[in-house]
Amino acid sequence: MVNEGDYIAVFNSIHRVMKAEQFLKERRLPILLIPAPRVVSSDCGLAIRYGEEARSAVEESLALADLAPEMVYLRRGSDYLLCRGVELS
Repeated sequence: MVNEGDYIAVFNSIHRVMKAEQFLKERRLPILLIPAPRVVSSDCGLAIRYGEEARSAVEESLALADLAPEMVYLRRGSDYLLCRGVELS
């Protein structure tokens, strides 16, 4: 479900992740709402997946809409590398 090089945006509530999904889909950005991987902490159990080609557009759009994720992870091999936390949003 999560491929090498994909980004995973994790939110702190189901309300925020659903609002973010709707916002991004309205802008026709290539994202997918997925169950959050077990190794990635998520209070709501869902996350938004997107690729490198959409990263700037997705993250800038979320920041402008005041919907920045709590954490963003990058899939590398079997690991999820933390790219950004809430303090950098």
